[in-house]
Amino acid sequence: MKTQLLPATMKNLPYILVAALIIVSLNSCKKKPQDFTILSGSENLPLEKIVTDFAKKEDFQVKFKYEGSVDIMLELQKNSLKYDAVWPASGIWITLGDQERKVRYAQSIMTSPVVFGIKKSLAKKLGFVGRDIKVSEILKAIREKKLRFMMTSASQSNSGASAYIGFLYAFLGHPEYISSDDLDKPELKKEITDLLAGINRSSGSSAWLKDLYLKGGYDAMVNYEALMIEANQELIRNGKEPLYIIYPTDGMVIADSQLGYIDGGNIKKEDFFKKLQAHLLSEDIQHQLLLLGRRTGFAGELENAPAVVFNPDWGIDPKKILSPIKLPRADVILKALNLYQTVFRKPSLTLFCLDYSGSMMGGNIDQVKKSMEILLDQDLARTYFLQSSPNDITFVIPFAGTILDAWQVAGNNQPDMLSMLAKIRKTKTNGATDIYSPAILALEQIKMIDSVKYITAIILMTDGESNTGKKFADLEEAWKKNARDVPVFLIKFGDASDAQLAQIAELTNGAVFDGRKDLIGAFRKVKGYN
Repeated sequence: MKTQLLPATMKNLPYILVAALIIVSLNSCKKKPQDFTILSGSENLPLEKIVTDFAKKEDFQVKFKYEGSVDIMLELQKNSLKYDAVWPASGIWITLGDQERKVRYAQSIMTSPVVFGIKKSLAKKLGFVGRDIKVSEILKAIREKKLRFMMTSASQSNSGASAYIGFLYAFLGHPEYISSDDLDKPELKKEITDLLAGINRSSGSSAWLKDLYLKGGYDAMVNYEALMIEANQELIRNGKEPLYIIYPTDGMVIADSQLGYIDGGNIKKEDFFKKLQAHLLSEDIQHQLLLLGRRTGFAGELENAPAVVFNPDWGIDPKKILSPIKLPRADVILKALNLYQTVFRKPSLTLFCLDYSGSMMGGNIDQVKKSMEILLDQDLARTYFLQSSPNDITFVIPFAGTILDAWQVAGNNQPDMLSMLAKIRKTKTNGATDIYSPAILALEQIKMIDSVKYITAIILMTDGESNTGKKFADLEEAWKKNARDVPVFLIKFGDASDAQLAQIAELTNGAVFDGRKDLIGAFRKVKGYN
């Protein structure tokens, strides 16, 4: 900025006022930091500060958009230029999504194997401590009803997809590569369905699954080694029993955490990305990542791994060389994910409670109907790996100030699904709002079904505050009487009461999703949790 003489009008002003005007003038000359948006997996949340601190020094403001792996793939397919970089847990999602080849300079920043974490006392009882374990031994414990575990959806999240592909590889006799024909073998179906039947809670987010485990009441989960370490650190701080980490010797996948630049033709952003990537790969930052439980160096070496992080008492052997499987071709992975969703996974029992109160009239209810179309129309659902299976059960309970109706479809017959969709479209909006009565009715429906055979969830959406009918205390009593782990996932938009929804989520080990900007996206995301 050039030095300028003070205007004549300023010469008679008090010196303090002149100084203040000069400071304001100088501040106005400063450039605003340039925005830079990274489309990222949720497992990178603990690393966000490392990135944003570096960006400030470079006059950039980095924003993270956290999505599941399938959503990252879909975003890259439809409009990758909304983002400047992509950082999924595995580079396979870049390969599957980057159809226009916009992603450049993709490079692994760190690695983390996808592993089993079992409460240590249970791991000892199962005889899993201190030795190598095969997937067949885990299957045996599940079949004998000695083990149940939590895992993210293989069709929505990389940790679940990685574990699932590892299971397939083990059951197929660990070939060099899995082929498309391998997936059609009848003996594979029996083993993989029996193993997945051991899942007692699912989610679309690895980080959320870890947080759920920390709330208590669960024995085991599949997740990244790094998130197992984070969980154990918190469990130890709270005086609780840690997880013992199992590395299946015949079916393990390592997440390679590739960070890639999305080429939008902005030279300054490209230059910043290269600096950021170099910074993350620098010796100092790689050591910080090691302290955060991420493996660094060639092939995830742990030569300098601190025992307080990579704790041998938790089943971690820093000197042991991990032997991951080779991932199949992209077309085989897509076929495997479709088979997971429609054939292999544990069936879903999903109860949708849809708000038809007067405030929903217009655009709000239109979005709800469109969201349900994506879930019920199996041709559309296939796009998002959200298809129903022949063994799924789907309820829809429309409500306003009272319950308006209740519909059920068993299986995935397209005419039945579309018939239910027609009823959803015809139902009219009117009246007040009672969010508790439909949730209580959903719990009563669950009681009449052997829900242990299903991954069960109630999905309730509302745009307002419950102002008539049942109260939270009524729902609390009904949920506790049910004596089952039934989460209520809530989608809010409009003027929905944050306090009421948070109270329900806390009671039921559920979660609240914000649908105010993208209701359809929120519906898709929450369905990935069961």
